[in-house]
Amino acid sequence: MDAKEQMRLSGSVESVIFSNDENGYAVLRLALDGGGTVTLVGTAPYAAPGEKITAVGRWEEHQLHGSQFRAEIIDRAMPKTETEICAYLASGVIKGVGPVTAKNIVESFGRDSLEILENAPEKLTGLKGITSKRAAEISLSFRRRTALRRLMEFFADNGIRLEYAMRLYRSYGDDAMAALNANPYLLTGEFYGASFADADRLALNMGFEADSPERVEAAVLYELDYNAENGHCFIPRDKLSAAVSALISVDADCVSAAMVRLEEAGEMVVEDIAGRQACYMASIYKAEAYVAERIRRMAETVYDTAAPDKLISRAEEDMGITLAERQREAVRAAAEYGIFALTGGPGTGKTTTIRAILSVFDNMGLKTALAAPTGRAAKRMGELCRREASTVHRLLEMGYDADLGALVFKHNERDMLEADAVILDESSMVDIILMKALLSAMKPGCRLVMVGDADQLPPVGPGNMFGDILRSGVINSVSLTEIFRQAEESRIVLNAHLINRGELPELKANKGDFFFMRRRTAEAATETILELCSKRLPENMHIMPEEIQVISPSRRYASGTAELNRRLQEAINPPAEGKAEKAFGDIVFRTGDRVMQVRNNYDIMWTKNDGTVGVGIFNGDVGRITSLDNAEQLLTVEYEDRSAVYSFDMLSELEPAYAVTVHKSQGSEYRAVILSLVKGAPSLMSRSVLYTAVTRAKELLIIVGDDGAVAEMVANNRTQRRYSGLKTRLTRNE
Repeated sequence: MDAKEQMRLSGSVESVIFSNDENGYAVLRLALDGGGTVTLVGTAPYAAPGEKITAVGRWEEHQLHGSQFRAEIIDRAMPKTETEICAYLASGVIKGVGPVTAKNIVESFGRDSLEILENAPEKLTGLKGITSKRAAEISLSFRRRTALRRLMEFFADNGIRLEYAMRLYRSYGDDAMAALNANPYLLTGEFYGASFADADRLALNMGFEADSPERVEAAVLYELDYNAENGHCFIPRDKLSAAVSALISVDADCVSAAMVRLEEAGEMVVEDIAGRQACYMASIYKAEAYVAERIRRMAETVYDTAAPDKLISRAEEDMGITLAERQREAVRAAAEYGIFALTGGPGTGKTTTIRAILSVFDNMGLKTALAAPTGRAAKRMGELCRREASTVHRLLEMGYDADLGALVFKHNERDMLEADAVILDESSMVDIILMKALLSAMKPGCRLVMVGDADQLPPVGPGNMFGDILRSGVINSVSLTEIFRQAEESRIVLNAHLINRGELPELKANKGDFFFMRRRTAEAATETILELCSKRLPENMHIMPEEIQVISPSRRYASGTAELNRRLQEAINPPAEGKAEKAFGDIVFRTGDRVMQVRNNYDIMWTKNDGTVGVGIFNGDVGRITSLDNAEQLLTVEYEDRSAVYSFDMLSELEPAYAVTVHKSQGSEYRAVILSLVKGAPSLMSRSVLYTAVTRAKELLIIVGDDGAVAEMVANNRTQRRYSGLKTRLTRNE
């Protein structure tokens, strides 16, 4: 028999070997209609003994479990014969029904047993030991399980990820299918996470008209959300209308009517910003307005700090250093103002200044929290300051709100942080939503010190918060420009400052910590990068592959991260006997791979080494695959001090991370960086991208590529415009 030949099997479920309730994956023992039993694997949510199954698929040979039938399509029917129904109920699938009760029910009601459970549970009270209360509980359990199973089957039939069905059921319970029928576009909500394309395909399949109000409103919200993911807080009304019309082929009047309805419903806000009608998602509008108002108030707060110069001198004495004048100015401002910004490039003494500010705050009796937007940045901050630091997400403590049915920050306006001061590092990476969350949790009078490099790339999320605040001029700030003697020895630092000034870095003097290797083609550059990672750096400089980060401006092209990851995986973590792997689209995940989470997911549960359990893995978190179980369709990733388990249908949230884009590298510092620089999208070949890439390296930077590309990036100081109203709000007179 050809194992690749598609076949059809029919039978009834004899037993359930494995079932994953989160994604519907199951391993079943199937009693075939023609006799004999087989192992069947596939998507069969809440399968139970006694069910009738017709499956289309192919035979495969599993390395551990032998021959099994992988079902690509499964048609299921509830059990019909008395024997099948009894087996189904006796399996324990219905709460409160065991083998004895199952037998009694079937003996009394025969083939009508399941109909009785669903629609006439009061008839169960005629059976021995079943009270009215127990009958109602049995019926509720049966109806809930049936409703969820039908919902998951509907999702599977329409090619929609089953995790969305679980989330929908959590929100609506038995009414989930009715809610979906009323508006399938609700799946695009943040809690559910489906793409507009998936929801739109489902809606059109369900009979929704191309210009239905639900479809047009969902398209407007999708465009706002899509542009928020690309950094925009708002979209001008005319541009938004044109984008929606092009997306779903409806006229402008139809779009305008949808916008009015969304405004009336409070899901979209329109406000005049610099003479343009700015269309905001309600959440982003509220965040931007709140941040502007709170910062204006904090900027007006001036503290009469007693003897600040004595406090600074004491900090210098405790640290055994002498601060430069600009550093002293920064420490003094941090002590005197409600909000203060410290900026500067590499080697200008930002870390020393932060430590001095922290020392002064300690001597003032202030309780100070240290935070950064990413785990790597927080870890580095904690090590340099010799004090615990955390990500903003963990500082605010993610938790589940039963009333809202969603994960939220524990610390907010109702439960504020105990901190008297917060020092926020890598502020250029903080988007407007996260900034709002942080400010909301800071009690009145809490100081905020924002630290960052204003010349780095803006955040991945909406807005350009740090840049807008600095440009507004409403808060006190100090920019450190002097490169200190120790840093002057680093060619990484010197070349970073040359790039920032619009001057070409010194590429010819290959020495110290900065090297350039000219390669004119992507293939030549890739071969050199592979050799550096797998042989030359480990053997000659004792820098292991896990300490090397390859960076590229772009995902695409032969020199982009997608191709580099494929080639680096072959070189660093090749397939081997006993090393499990899983193909997912164009990617093969393998035990030992370095991977990155590519979207915020507040549902993923993690476990620390000490047994502490929590939720939330965030965009940019990097870890290593420690186990991969094809039988149970589960993959485990170890991040820093915690591990998380992914079902295979969640693998779209992970990407290989042997090579990452410059944007994804923000906030991280690596022992060694190899920068692939042959070709990239024109919008990515900019000075800020090159500067950000160079400043990711701690001990060694190797640029592999074309010096013409370096020159192109240095010369291009154009920054991509982001639609943001924060600067306008901070400077307007109200």
